[in-house]
Amino acid sequence: MKLLTSPTSPFGRKVRIALLEKHLAHEVANPWSAQAGLVLDRHNPLGKVPALILDDDTTLFDSVVIVEYVDTLADAPRLIPTEPRERALVRRWEALADGMMESTVSIMLEGRRPEAQRSAEAIAKQLGKVRTSLAFAERELGERSFAHGAAFGLADAALVSALGYLDLRLASEPWREQHPGLARYAAALATRPSVAETVPPS
Repeated sequence: MKLLTSPTSPFGRKVRIALLEKHLAHEVANPWSAQAGLVLDRHNPLGKVPALILDDDTTLFDSVVIVEYVDTLADAPRLIPTEPRERALVRRWEALADGMMESTVSIMLEGRRPEAQRSAEAIAKQLGKVRTSLAFAERELGERSFAHGAAFGLADAALVSALGYLDLRLASEPWREQHPGLARYAAALATRPSVAETVPPS
């Protein structure tokens, strides 16, 4: 399998963590690098990462679809529960984390516009979503070591990816000071091999 993603994509990081946790052999390629020799649109008509090229050249795209597939390729460890309610709660964590990442991307892109065209209102709206999501995550996490259940799973892969992306793109946002539970959680998972190996370059 070959995963097309950029080193800084939080959605790609979520998939990479899942692949590493499942101990599945794969390559990682940046489709926008000159060395990759790949045309992303050929593998994902939306032109977005991540995209996973399977051994028969079938391509899966969108991180939600990819992690769903990846979790079926090995019985253990299980990243997504099979029981309907537990599965829905894990997917809710993923939706929360993905939403935070999407809002952070929007803030970053708005900030790159010429100053005269930049919308402070749009930035404030997206930042509000990030902050309410962080507050929700802090309450839901409580004192637990993992976002859901007693072991690392998809909820954690998504949440650590979202928090890491805040560090990368919204370094001025003091989420650790405001949410000590999330800070404790992130610090505890920082040395986990799948998490440490996928930290985006600064």
